[in-house]
Amino acid sequence: MKKTALGILFICKHNRFRSKVAEALFKKYAKEKRLRISVKSAGTFPDFLPVAKDVIKSLEEFGVKKINRKPQRINKELIKNSDLIVIVADNVKKKDLGDLRGKKVVRWKISDTNQFDYNGILERVKDIDNRVKRLAKRLS
Repeated sequence: MKKTALGILFICKHNRFRSKVAEALFKKYAKEKRLRISVKSAGTFPDFLPVAKDVIKSLEEFGVKKINRKPQRINKELIKNSDLIVIVADNVKKKDLGDLRGKKVVRWKISDTNQFDYNGILERVKDIDNRVKRLAKRLS
């Protein structure tokens, strides 16, 4: 079995909005560009609630029809299998991430919003979408 060329891990605090959105959008663009990149997301303090309905609704506007709604905690295996770690949050501390030695880490300072604030969600999804597009273009 061939190893993918690159592994990307998107991280936010609860893994139910920003990192999930980045993961879903990157998977969409990677598929369109036929990039062989493994993409995952996780949270430093994952929530027990699934991804909110308004987040899913906003992603549909960007052509994403499917998203893993279950949050997961960052762990050593995810870090080990990632070449690039993108922190998609302004409220995640590096000390909460574990050992990142040898990993390239990028921080996108994107604030959280209320799960019922559709306009706030959409504004952040647009920002994440622009950043993900630029990253996918750079990696293609």
